[in-house]
Amino acid sequence: MLFKKIRVRSHEVGLKLRDGEFVGLLAAGKHFVFPRFGKYHVEVVSKRDPWIFHEQLDVIVKSGALADAAEVVDLRDHQRALVWIDGRFSRVLGPGLYAFWTGVRDVCVETVTIENARLEHSQLASIVRGGDAVRFLDVCKIDRDHVGVLFLDGRYVDQLDPGLYAFWKGAGDARVVEIDTRESQVDVSGQEMLTADKVSLRINAMVTYIVHDARRAVSSSDDVRQSIYRETQLALRSAVGGRDLDRFLSGKDDLVEELEQSVRQRASVLGLEVVSVGIRDVILPGDMKDLMNKVTEAKKAAEANLIARREETAAMRSQANTAKLLADNPTLMRLRELEVLEKIASTGNMSIVLGEKGLADRVVNLL
Repeated sequence: MLFKKIRVRSHEVGLKLRDGEFVGLLAAGKHFVFPRFGKYHVEVVSKRDPWIFHEQLDVIVKSGALADAAEVVDLRDHQRALVWIDGRFSRVLGPGLYAFWTGVRDVCVETVTIENARLEHSQLASIVRGGDAVRFLDVCKIDRDHVGVLFLDGRYVDQLDPGLYAFWKGAGDARVVEIDTRESQVDVSGQEMLTADKVSLRINAMVTYIVHDARRAVSSSDDVRQSIYRETQLALRSAVGGRDLDRFLSGKDDLVEELEQSVRQRASVLGLEVVSVGIRDVILPGDMKDLMNKVTEAKKAAEANLIARREETAAMRSQANTAKLLADNPTLMRLRELEVLEKIASTGNMSIVLGEKGLADRVVNLL
């Protein structure tokens, strides 16, 4: 055979090789290859797949044959590329040589540098959903009511609001610490401690706080909840240990105020703002509880006796005043006797026994 017929359709291109080396492109149309002038081979590829994958891509690019047929991207170590095909994100490219056929598919290549580590893009959500994005990007999402503290290579960089963020791998050690900005509670429960008079108590306290300086909170402690727990615990032991039991029970408001002042001062160093400090429970030992119950019972009994004596004194004083008034006023005494007789006469059955003298005369006199 003197020649070989090759047909290249409109969406295709031919790569012409002679003795295994690239020598040129074949555009759409009919072509005739004469094998006798060398070992010719034509690879026909479709431009519907815009990616050009070939073992001799560097040779093809250097030949200049792709100048009007493809887009060539040569990425350095500090560069990455975002590839969009027909308006849809396709993939992220790392350092290397790439080429894309043009004319059939709409290919857009964005070249970016990774020197600032953070990738900022209006279509970031589409980019991070790409299948190979995890090879090149560290993705972080800050939830609502949270903030993120960004460190790059151990240095503070910025505070991040809620949203989606991505950082280039290999550009530095990017670390984001997420902080909850809502009110948080720390329970300081089951604290066994002694009062100044050596009475054992079990106390449950609670601290409510918010983070007002996220950078300071992250930089000053690896766990602000644990730090505020320890500070509250120590402040509580100091406050209780300086009071005897009676002072503690009668002045809990003063103790809470002292406790809050101490915790608030330390919390400000941690970047926190204390909203409230409270003591939820005070548990006495069993024998001390029985003793306190007896003391309370005795106090209540004494108060009840005092009230009863006051009432009796008031009643006796009233009777004495009434007797004096009747003695000084015979007419009033007479009316009082008639009232008593009326009450006696109003009963259903009344028997009057008359003696020789005295009661009959008194009844007649009353009538």
